[in-house]
Amino acid sequence: TPIGRGGIGILRVSGPLASTVAQTVLGKCPKPRVADYLPFRDENNDILDQGIALFFKAPHSFTGEDVLELQGHGGQVILDLLLQRILKIHGVRIARAGEFSEQAFLNDKLDLAQAEAIADLIDATSEQAARSALKSLQGEFSHKINQLVEAVIYLRTYVEAAIDFPDEEIDFLADGKIESKLNDIIAQVDAVRYQAKQGTILREGMKVVIAGKPNAGKSSLLNALAGREAAIVTNIAGTTRDVLREHIHIDGMPLHIIDTAGLREASDEVEKIGIQRAWSEIEQADHILLMIDSNQSQAVNFKTEYADFLQKLPPNLPLTVIRNKVDLSGENEGIEALSQTDRANTTVIRLSAQTQLGVDLLREHLKKSMGYQSSTEGGFIARRRHLEALNLAANHLQRGHVQLTQFFAGELLAEELRLVQNALSEITGQFTSDDLLGNIF
Repeated sequence: TPIGRGGIGILRVSGPLASTVAQTVLGKCPKPRVADYLPFRDENNDILDQGIALFFKAPHSFTGEDVLELQGHGGQVILDLLLQRILKIHGVRIARAGEFSEQAFLNDKLDLAQAEAIADLIDATSEQAARSALKSLQGEFSHKINQLVEAVIYLRTYVEAAIDFPDEEIDFLADGKIESKLNDIIAQVDAVRYQAKQGTILREGMKVVIAGKPNAGKSSLLNALAGREAAIVTNIAGTTRDVLREHIHIDGMPLHIIDTAGLREASDEVEKIGIQRAWSEIEQADHILLMIDSNQSQAVNFKTEYADFLQKLPPNLPLTVIRNKVDLSGENEGIEALSQTDRANTTVIRLSAQTQLGVDLLREHLKKSMGYQSSTEGGFIARRRHLEALNLAANHLQRGHVQLTQFFAGELLAEELRLVQNALSEITGQFTSDDLLGNIF
């Protein structure tokens, strides 16, 4: 357990010396899987603490090795004394961060996706994220991947048989069965990709930057989305000098909302630094909210007023123009996508951050823009590397489809299927590199 004060403190020992530690500290090795209340003794046989001792005999433990757990009192001094006592036993060392999970993976107690789900469950910031991480830990995501791998292996076998027996009366590559099976796998991969994208959003969230000129209502919008006074709001232009960050959830979807300094010619060095930081955040954003005061002239033609700003934005970065202060301008709340002739991925929303009129439209728009479905059944947590592996598998499947349907190139289709299998197997760790394991554990 982490260092600190608590009712219970737990030390876990894993490996072939677990029983030796038990004999040394407890005076005996407890019966496997039976809780035993015992004193914990130092090298002078004086009692350091007393509590519950649990022993798990390999392979019936979390790590697959012999495991000893000592559950004593959670005082920092007591736990440290017990830890130092155990470390004096020859051959015992402090575990590296993540080493217990790594050992469980190496001993086939968990696959790679399940091992990652442990960290995701611990780090979950919402109930939905925690439930999805638990589903991944229980193997739901891995089961879907394993089903895909089995389907790919079956198809590979079918294709390679067609290659090895070219003299058969039936041309297996042209009879439609292989293409049908390939199309089925493509559809299944697309379905899992969609779920993985939802899981990635749930884990990593979306970085949304609020930008605009001073006094446009950026801080008021941050407060409206956060549901509290996270930023100081005044009528004085340039009140926000630095970057303000707020972490919120919309129906379980995590959002990293960032309020930035107003974009204008800086009046002093402090404001200049704030504007530089604002641009730094804009460049790293997943979505931009451009705040415009609907009472001002730039609300009529923001493309002219913000031409330099729009030119600096990456062309595919989603942009939402917020026409704020509709409670003063007399406009109605609403949302509309810009026409085809305007900048792609741009939406205009009319709202009032002060009265929160139309703010719910913005919340729904942010969910929709990320493709997030809060009620996805059977959702699981996923990481960016999982999504990249699925995208790679999908690309190889499409290339294989071309090789089959346009060129009847069985050998090249078989090679693409082999690469699909490798990409999918990397998710669960059946096919992986030492570098990847080092990054995960």
